[in-house]
Amino acid sequence: MKANTLLLRIALLLLIPILFLYGIIAAKEFLFPLFLALLFAYLLFPIVNYLDSKGLPRAIPILLSILLALLVIGGIILLFYSQLNLLLEDYDAIKKQATQNIDAFENTVKETFGLQGNRIDGFLEEQVDTFFSSEGSGINRLFSATTGTISKVFLLPVYVFLFLFFRTKFAYFILKVVDDDKRSKAVNTLRDISTVAARYMGGVTIVVLILCVINSTGLLIIGVEYAILLGITSAFFNFIPYFGTLMGGSVPLLFVLLSSEQPLATGIQVLILFIIVQVTENNILTPMIVGGNVKINPFFVIVGLVAGAMVWGIAGMVVVIPMLAMARIIMNNTKRLQPYAYLLGPRRSGRTSIVKHLKGIFNKKSSNDA
Repeated sequence: MKANTLLLRIALLLLIPILFLYGIIAAKEFLFPLFLALLFAYLLFPIVNYLDSKGLPRAIPILLSILLALLVIGGIILLFYSQLNLLLEDYDAIKKQATQNIDAFENTVKETFGLQGNRIDGFLEEQVDTFFSSEGSGINRLFSATTGTISKVFLLPVYVFLFLFFRTKFAYFILKVVDDDKRSKAVNTLRDISTVAARYMGGVTIVVLILCVINSTGLLIIGVEYAILLGITSAFFNFIPYFGTLMGGSVPLLFVLLSSEQPLATGIQVLILFIIVQVTENNILTPMIVGGNVKINPFFVIVGLVAGAMVWGIAGMVVVIPMLAMARIIMNNTKRLQPYAYLLGPRRSGRTSIVKHLKGIFNKKSSNDA
């Protein structure tokens, strides 16, 4: 009987996480806009809160804040697509140059390593042709996915407005759920979540806007074509912590390797540029602007990013870190979950503190025995 109960518990422990993961993967199209809207609501909350203090009706500060955000985002999108149109006008020339660069690369590899035969001939050209083809793959598929994403993003202003408009109602709902003696702690938890999320989202957004300028300027100095388009694209990858600059830098690097008339020299310059940007962003911009608001152990940041990528792709990598930060705050204010908050947190216990803790336990036990 006991063995059957144990097996049942193990089965439930395995089944519940599997069902949870399946559920969030299946509901990605619904959940991701909600999570993203929640983060944008926290981003706009300081502006809304300031305008609320002026005595305006609640809807007006929210609408003004959303309108301001839409103007900024719309300006960036217009600039992006104006540059994209220039690239599409040179589409055939870029494809031709990419094919020539691939041929030169294959010949260099064959001569360097003494490869014979034609096994590698045409392989990379086929990949380039597939990417540049217009028959439902390559660039066409990329733009279709982008268009689909943008169409879903149109729901964001509605969700953001509703989150901000009913924020007090959501807070009172939580206070009604918790016990009376825990309401003060619940209020502190909500306040901490709001502070951390607003500072994180505001800081990351400022860093991304600064990197749009830095990346575009650097690529213009190097002489890369479509520098503004590539600079904006690479900067927006910085919404992903740790790997954002590397992932973003790979876009202009791959582009110049394929389309530049001097791919090696230009590629080295682009690589050096993004190494400098990576060092600057990690050691100056992010510490000064974002700071230590998230307070998540780097190990769990990386694990979270990998898990987010497996579950929701790039979308998961964008939202997972602020969600982990919110979860850590909730755990830290819930007694039974505090060990998990400690595990997620950045602080580590040194060997000396562990030894002292064990000695304290031993001495306490000895005194009780006596």
